[in-house]
Amino acid sequence: MSIDKNRVTEETTLSEILERPKGKKILAKYNLPCLGCPMAAFEMGTLKIGEVCKIYNIDLKNLLQELNSSR
Repeated sequence: MSIDKNRVTEETTLSEILERPKGKKILAKYNLPCLGCPMAAFEMGTLKIGEVCKIYNIDLKNLLQELNSSR
């Protein structure tokens, strides 16, 4: 079984998602508050999407599905 290194998982950091062509647009669609937070700018490399979704009650399953289908 091969692992797709380009696949977004709950362990993927926000900075990795923002590097994707449609990453910022998709995160904005889910009203991710971190995109406009000045403090988050310092943490983008360590904030994992799974943690952020849990904190802000964002549907992780649907977000991951959309991020992975947008490649």
